Amino acid sequence: MGIFKKQYKKFDYQPRYYKGEGNPYEFKHKFDEHRTTVGKRKSIKEKLGAAITEFKTSENGGINKTIVLITIILVFIFLYIIDFDLSIFLKR
Repeated sequence: MGIFKKQYKKFDYQPRYYKGEGNPYEFKHKFDEHRTTVGKRKSIKEKLGAAITEFKTSENGGINKTIVLITIILVFIFLYIIDFDLSIFLKR
């Protein structure tokens, strides 16, 4: 039955105007080489630890105080809208 076996044609296509290095059809995220959380499969604990370490060592590391302040204000506005009694947090 060798005469009925289908032979697939192989093409060595190279784009006409591509003058870069590597494969132009390779899908890769542009930040993959900078991240430590991408790559081999890890457990959730290892991923979380790596993400926290990456966050602390980044150039913008740490917590943005403005974002935290805005978040706290919005939470209190939400609690006020739903008539949450804040007096439960105060001593009598």
